[in-house]
Amino acid sequence: MILECYPTNERPPDIVPGRPQRAWMDAFAERHPYRCLPLTMANTTGWEILNPVGFTAEWNGGAHQDCITFTPDQQHPGFHDLVKSHFSRGIITFHTGYLFRTPPGWSMWCAGPPNHIKDGVQPLTGLVETDWLPFPFTMNWMFTRPGRIRFEKGEPFCFITLMNDSALQVTQPLTKSLNKNPDLRDQYEAWYKSRSEFNAKLAKQDPETMREAWQRFYFRGEIPEEVGAAPTKHVNKRRLKAPKMGF
Repeated sequence: MILECYPTNERPPDIVPGRPQRAWMDAFAERHPYRCLPLTMANTTGWEILNPVGFTAEWNGGAHQDCITFTPDQQHPGFHDLVKSHFSRGIITFHTGYLFRTPPGWSMWCAGPPNHIKDGVQPLTGLVETDWLPFPFTMNWMFTRPGRIRFEKGEPFCFITLMNDSALQVTQPLTKSLNKNPDLRDQYEAWYKSRSEFNAKLAKQDPETMREAWQRFYFRGEIPEEVGAAPTKHVNKRRLKAPKMGF
C-alpha cells in the first residue's frame, strides 16, 4: 500500500513517522504515562508534518484576518505562504506543502499530533477524501483565547493517518449484555477481580506489589490465565516507514 506525497512547493516541510515522546509525559515521575499503551500507540499511528521555522502568533481577539500577527524567529523563504490568517476569528492556517493521494476507499485523517498539548490554541480535525482529491488541504488551529502562542522549529503542526472510512457507513453499533457472551464476561470479571486486589495491595503498600508498580495485562497482550490463553496478535510498539523518493 502506497501513500503518495506530491510536494506543491520547492521546500515542503519534512514528514516523519509519529514519535512516541511527549514533553508532559517525560515530566512525570518515572515517565509514568508511557505505561499507558493506548497513548503511545496513538502517538505513533501516523506521520507528523514538521514546522520548518519557529514563530510566534498573537491574536488580539478580533474577528478579522489582520487580528492575528505572525513573527518568525528568522527570515525564512515562503514563511507567509506556510502559515497565515485565512479564515479569521482566531484561526491559524498551515499549508502542508503536499498534495496527498491514497488508494481507493482510503481517506486521510488530519489533526494535531495526538496527546500533544498546547496552551491557548486547539487543533481542528479534518477527514479528507484523498483517494480522488486533485488539490491540497490545509491544517488549522484555533486560538482558545486572545494572546500569544508559539510553534517551535521541528514541532509537528499536522498529524496525518489513514482511514478506510467507507466501512464505517455499514457498521452497526449494538448494545449487548455481557451475559450474552459468557466467555467475555468471565474474562472481564477475572480482570476486574485481579485489578481490585492489586489496587488494594498497592494502597496498603504491600512490598511485592510496590515493586511490581503496575499491572501489565494490556501492555503485554495478556489476560488472566484462569480464563483463557493470551491473544495471538498484539502490538505494543509501532514504527511507520519514513517517506522516500518515488519515481
